[in-house]
Amino acid sequence: MTYRVRFRPDEIEVNADGTETLVTLAARAGITLRGACGGAGTCGRCQVEIKEGKVRVGDVTVGAPLHVPACQAKPAADLEVEIPPSSRLEEHRVLLAARAAAVLGEEAETFVPDGPLYRRVSLQLPSPSLEDPADDLSRLLRGLKAHLPGDARVPLDVLRTLPSVLRTGNWRISVGYVIGDESEAAEVVDVACAEAAAPYGLAIDVGTTTVAVELWDLAACRRAAAAGSYNRQAAFGEDVIARIIYATEQPAGLRTLQDAVVKTVNELIRQVLGEAGVEPDAVGAVTCAGNTTMVHLLLGVDPTYIRLEPYTPAANRWPLLQARNLGLAVNPRAKVYIVPGVASYVGGDITAGIVAAGVNRKEGITLFVDIGTNGEMVLGNRDWLMACACSAGPAFEGGGIRAGVRAVPGAIEEVAVLPGGYEVFFRTIGDRPPSGICGSGLISVLAGLAHAGVVDRSGRFRKDLQTPRFREGEDGPEFVIAWENETTSGKAISLSQAEIENLLRAKAAIFAGIRTMLGSLGLALDSVKEIYLAGGFGQHINIKDAVSIGMLPDLPPERYHFTGNSALKGAAAALLSQTARREMTAVARSMTHLELSVDNRFMEEFTAALFLPHTDMDLFPSVKGVS
Repeated sequence: MTYRVRFRPDEIEVNADGTETLVTLAARAGITLRGACGGAGTCGRCQVEIKEGKVRVGDVTVGAPLHVPACQAKPAADLEVEIPPSSRLEEHRVLLAARAAAVLGEEAETFVPDGPLYRRVSLQLPSPSLEDPADDLSRLLRGLKAHLPGDARVPLDVLRTLPSVLRTGNWRISVGYVIGDESEAAEVVDVACAEAAAPYGLAIDVGTTTVAVELWDLAACRRAAAAGSYNRQAAFGEDVIARIIYATEQPAGLRTLQDAVVKTVNELIRQVLGEAGVEPDAVGAVTCAGNTTMVHLLLGVDPTYIRLEPYTPAANRWPLLQARNLGLAVNPRAKVYIVPGVASYVGGDITAGIVAAGVNRKEGITLFVDIGTNGEMVLGNRDWLMACACSAGPAFEGGGIRAGVRAVPGAIEEVAVLPGGYEVFFRTIGDRPPSGICGSGLISVLAGLAHAGVVDRSGRFRKDLQTPRFREGEDGPEFVIAWENETTSGKAISLSQAEIENLLRAKAAIFAGIRTMLGSLGLALDSVKEIYLAGGFGQHINIKDAVSIGMLPDLPPERYHFTGNSALKGAAAALLSQTARREMTAVARSMTHLELSVDNRFMEEFTAALFLPHTDMDLFPSVKGVS
């Protein structure tokens, strides 16, 4: 039986056989719904209204009108489905890397690529004769020898076209080839009977929340275009654990997630190619940086054992792949380089970030922090590196917080609370009416509530509060940040006691991870000379607020640096430089991984950090001085 499902107000219709959920059908229609539970039906973020028709929820068939979680409902008749704005995943702020100098150092304005991954060369080969009857492949290899540091491999699909290309071009051809991170041997990607066109490559950051793509002219070391968007996988779970569960427990779950991220990537590829006026076949190499789970899902590899003890991924280092194997919208023979990772929860995005920030080249001890659903941290210098990852939970990315949203226009990102909590001032992204609170806003709110005396050091609301902003809500005591008449939804934006406790656990996990790593090495906080904050969330954190709630170490502000999208910068560096690729391989191989789940010190540090800012105020002298 085939049903027609029409989504409103988009007025997009898809056909369904009754086996797919409305979340999957909406994704096919190009509509990405919000979701945090991996299709378990527990988060309530994908609620839709059935205006006409019937749906099957579990073993029960129910008819319109009704509201249902889209991840649980399957068509049982032709449907009219209304999707409210609150259930849609909106476009949000995506960090892109900057000019070439930001990727390869300030000297890169006149930089000649240090062995870009993909290169092209024009060759004039001698035609065969009775005196020189060498085969076509031998002629090609002889012609390439002067341009290569080592040998070359020519795959079968190139050999199949070689005889006709050579003769059509009258033995004048262009050859595209790649050289990876370790071997000097080149692999031919394509041959064409034309002069060598400009070689292009793509650098991609495959993030849990967002995907960013850059197109590079590899000969000129020039970024030609860049674009970013949300990861369409978000409809099936906000964090990596939810997506692993979806991939392994839902029918065709892995394929659904792979299709979602490949669709996201291909939309961005078409956007940057169109902007630069470049044909897909001109792209001969792609570099990808992502956390371990995102790489598994991009490649369609079973991620089951990433979340099961002893937390073993299928691979941390991947061979050079072909674009055709992933369905990327470029030259099907283009090579795909995956930045190597370290462990199940320390992936290639961290390796890329370490090399992009130069942590592996620093003399002094440096701390690299990427804060998200997982908090990944690397400590070390040019002589040694140690990494760990802790589960901070989705709170700082909007998960588990009723008013939590991504960094979308209208999200509250900065808050000031007057003493006693009588007045609240806030600033939103794009200066629009507030629609929710993003991660940086949640840190700001928590700091503001503490400074204003609304909550005590344990994060509990003070019992003597007189402000009307403190009230009893549906989930218990809550504090109103924005009143009903101020918001886009007509509902107040507030924080409950339970949500504050979620934030405390998230910030405690980050600080506990840092302290555990330092403690395992016998180092004090002050031994850290520089701290790099990575990613979109890190870029917008107010350092003073993050220190005041005890999430980041109380060190001089000048030691903190924002790296922006260091994963994308690292992916671009891998595209442009063989030295960078070799550094990434060396970093991934040599980095020591500290498994916090089996370290008793982490739980002790975590418990101690469940206060504002900490049980030990001596660790936060700047906060202690104003308390």
